[in-house]
Amino acid sequence: MLLKDLKKLLGKVGPGFITGAADDDPSGVATYAQTGAIFGYNQLWLVWFTSPFMIVIQQMCGRIGMVTGKGLAGVILDNYPKSVLYVTVSLLVVANTINIGADLGAMASSAQMLLGLPFLFWLALITGSIIALEILVPYKIYSKILKYLALTLFTYVLAAFVVRLDWDEVLYATLIPHIEISAAFLLNIVAILGTTISPYLFFWQASEEVEEEVADGRIPDMGARRPCVTRQGIVEMNRDTVIGMFFSQIIMFFIIVTTAATLHASGITTIQTASQAAEALRPLAGDLSYLLFAAGIIGTGLLAVPVLAGASAYAVAETAGLREGLGKKPGRAPGFYVVIALSALVGTSLDLLGVSPITALYYAATLNGLAAPPLMALVTRIANREDIMGRFVNSRESNILGWVIVLIMALTGAALIVNLAMGL
Repeated sequence: MLLKDLKKLLGKVGPGFITGAADDDPSGVATYAQTGAIFGYNQLWLVWFTSPFMIVIQQMCGRIGMVTGKGLAGVILDNYPKSVLYVTVSLLVVANTINIGADLGAMASSAQMLLGLPFLFWLALITGSIIALEILVPYKIYSKILKYLALTLFTYVLAAFVVRLDWDEVLYATLIPHIEISAAFLLNIVAILGTTISPYLFFWQASEEVEEEVADGRIPDMGARRPCVTRQGIVEMNRDTVIGMFFSQIIMFFIIVTTAATLHASGITTIQTASQAAEALRPLAGDLSYLLFAAGIIGTGLLAVPVLAGASAYAVAETAGLREGLGKKPGRAPGFYVVIALSALVGTSLDLLGVSPITALYYAATLNGLAAPPLMALVTRIANREDIMGRFVNSRESNILGWVIVLIMALTGAALIVNLAMGL
């Protein structure tokens, strides 16, 4: 009965839920674990602070895809200079590739820690499996697999309840913002904003909303024509996005809480790898917490790496005028699937070069934080254009939230650069 109810529940959620869950990839897990280890509970307030902003930006992206029948890159290509698109897609692909490599490295390290066998064995197996699944499994089945993989994020909720927490302190830190004027504090805020409000999520959700329209027979193909969109359809997409983003932020909250209560409280403030974060929990919180944390890294990576590779593939395919879509067989969209495979393989090569996974993850998140403001400004402008969106342009509330987060992320990024330049 429980399985039947679960299938019914997951059947009601769509791209917004998958997007929100994919936001907590190993990059996010590592960034949030670093946050808890270094600053304790002091940045917990960012959970509620970032939530409305990520919701409204993702709703804009979903609406753009639904109304136009195109992915975000396709819409930019049709309405803005190509130079804007080239810069945007280049930043996206670079950040995504670094993320993929670091995510795969974190997953392989966790698998080695839990099950033994060499790191390279797990790296090759995981990379090959992800590429094969994304290329060979039909979209309708694959989207269901991603929904079930999202449930692995609950391991971080369970891990938090294994450790001993001071809930009064947690509640205070959650509700009362704490600010420090230092490069480290600013770097971490930019990293959190970058891993929470990430450009790859913008491209992924816009394209996945179109994939849903193709799968449901509302349009014959991605970019073929404008679909017929109803107010009710927009309402359902908005609700799905709220659920997905709220789910994402709940997981962020529990990862920070768990590592703050254990690693930070014990003076462990330096984490070099994601698996080290899990290993460090073992003597402090017991085997169960360690197992849950490590298993969660593998589960979130299996969900997020296909989203990262897929987002790059959608963007590159639309930029180059290639056929695209996970709903197509490889023979009908060869360039699209080649980008997916190359994204994973190039990302894997970073691990073979000995790049520190946690360093790559952390700075990829920071790169996202610096690249996101101009892209969000573009998304907000597109969502306001009646010639593109028709009657589904932004509400005043969406515009206020959209431009406020653009300003906040731009200012934090600028402040970070100034602090680093001055050596503070």
